[in-house]
Amino acid sequence: MGFIEWVRFIVGVGLLIAGLLIFVVELYGVFKFKYVLNRMHTAAMGDTMGLGISLLGLIVLCGLNFTSLKMGLIIVFLWLASPVSSHLIARLEVTINEELEAYCELPEERAAKETTDAEEKCIKEVEKEGVGC
Repeated sequence: MGFIEWVRFIVGVGLLIAGLLIFVVELYGVFKFKYVLNRMHTAAMGDTMGLGISLLGLIVLCGLNFTSLKMGLIIVFLWLASPVSSHLIARLEVTINEELEAYCELPEERAAKETTDAEEKCIKEVEKEGVGC
């Protein structure tokens, strides 16, 4: 084996090991967090990064050929599909979970509260100065 082949082998194996470590961290995060949205975020990020880096390592080990092109297309598909599917599942959870306020602060409620505060401030200004907001 030449020097370039050794470097390609070391880089490829390093990327595979990095992908494996990302999967281990993802697995720990899935079991550590208690709330479903936190677990899902951990799983989605870990899958996207872990699979991408692992497949990149396989591309480096395989060399530039048609198989590498297919693995590259798989990376692109996973990077597009995984975040979209996890986002849709998270929106479903937010829509159907009635006890969501116990776990986290919802952005819609915060925006509604700020709007209400701004409206109250405007009403006070109108009463005080007689000028509209």
